[in-house]
This record gives sequence, C-alpha cells and structure tokens, in this order.
Amino acid sequence: MIFNYVHNNINVLDMDRSVAFYEEALGLNVVRTKEAEDGSYCLKFLECPGGSHQIELTWLRDFGRPYNLGDNEFHMAFTVADYDAAHALHEKLGCIVFENTAMGLYFIADPDGYWIEILPEKR
Repeated sequence: MIFNYVHNNINVLDMDRSVAFYEEALGLNVVRTKEAEDGSYCLKFLECPGGSHQIELTWLRDFGRPYNLGDNEFHMAFTVADYDAAHALHEKLGCIVFENTAMGLYFIADPDGYWIEILPEKR
C-alpha cells in the first residue's frame, strides 16, 4: 500500500493577506479554490511552481479571533537555491522571527504566526 502526501492545512484570519504573503514571500501560486455556497468558508490550495505538495489555507467566516498556535512547535520547511537572496527578501518583508546562523537556517512567520523554516537547497 502506498500513501502520497498531498497537503497541509492551516487556518487563516484574512485570506487575501495570507495569499499575498505566500505569493510574495515563498513564490507559491493558488492552484485551486473552493468556497461554501453559504459563504461560511473558503479554501485556497497553493503550491510551488512544479511542486506536488500543497498548502491548504482555510478561512472560516465565523472565526474572528487569532488561532491558538500553542508553543508553535509545528512548522513547514522550504529549501531555496539562492539562500542569501531569500534572506534579503524576508528581511525586507520583516517576517524573520528566528535565525540560527550556525545551522544555516532561519524561520519566517506568516500573517497568522505560523513559522516556516528556510533552508539552503544544498547543505
């Protein structure tokens, strides 16, 4: 039996702001949208160009407070070929929340506070 890893879901408070962040900070593209007929929720699936794994952003109309991320131990990770250019972009966006230069990695936070690890493609 073979299982294929398809997507991760995260809930967001402002879909437009979150989509803009993932597009600008990570170069992801919206590949599919699903909206409830009654407007109670909206799902947007984003992926890297040429990628197969997706991030599913979920907006819930009736959820009006920040999500409890606990100790924020869960995170996603992305590799990038030009690590220095990515770091400069994220520094400009003001979204770097933790950096470990000895390990050669850093974390950014999305608009809802989810942490995303950034690693050089070749380590």
